[in-house]
Amino acid sequence: MSETNPGYKVTATHMVPTMFHRLLELPQEVRDKYYTSSLTNVVHAAAPCPADTKRKMIDWFGPVIYEYYAATEGGGAYVNSQEWLENPGTVGKAWPGAQLLILDDDGKELPANEIGTIYMTSPMGEFKYFKDDKKTAESTLGNNFTVGDMGYLTEDGWLFICDRKNDMIISGGVNIYPAEVEAVLHQHPKIGDVAVLGVPDKDWGESVKAVVEVAQGVEPSDALAEEILQFAAENMAKYKLPRSVDFMDALPRLTTGKLYKRLIRDKYWEGHEKKV
Repeated sequence: MSETNPGYKVTATHMVPTMFHRLLELPQEVRDKYYTSSLTNVVHAAAPCPADTKRKMIDWFGPVIYEYYAATEGGGAYVNSQEWLENPGTVGKAWPGAQLLILDDDGKELPANEIGTIYMTSPMGEFKYFKDDKKTAESTLGNNFTVGDMGYLTEDGWLFICDRKNDMIISGGVNIYPAEVEAVLHQHPKIGDVAVLGVPDKDWGESVKAVVEVAQGVEPSDALAEEILQFAAENMAKYKLPRSVDFMDALPRLTTGKLYKRLIRDKYWEGHEKKV
């Protein structure tokens, strides 16, 4: 609907960050044609949203963007636009009645700003996963549970997510969180979507690879791969840099918008010992 013909005037919608990326790829003249002033609630979740992407969406839609972090089992955290601008990158504070904990591998609670496994409260109390005692034991702690995300809480209780524990890359003994690298690469104008993962490396154990779906109208090429690597080198710490770039026609995503990274990672680890 255009500014001159607002039609039904959409007020609320739920999105995932991939939709934000697609919208921001539109030429400015196309964006300007459409009426967004009626929006009062644009809710997003399901996947990490790069800070630059979210800031651009708030600039475009206004302070109507709300984010939450939760799971089917319970949750969680929530943040509005103004709070997010004051704490860029956060997924929020615990919502009323919920609890957030950051625990180490021994189940000990960590102090503020230390990275560990995120646990949340389940409103149903203690529960079990259907016919999966192993998952129950690994994922629950009393009334709290984890979906395997790593992150930290600030002194003021703002939750920041680093990445999924299973997705973390360990290269030469250094922990690298793919979501941080993906957040930078998403800002390259020729990248439509990107997955960063660890691939086998005989010297380092794992090395960082970027698997890229190019933006509409862009052709994959060796020159583009070099351009992406150079862009990365200019915008992130050396130890996080992708060592190589591959291209895919379309990255696999679940209907929720979450990247199905295991489908990508498996082909690189075929014949190697791996964590899944």
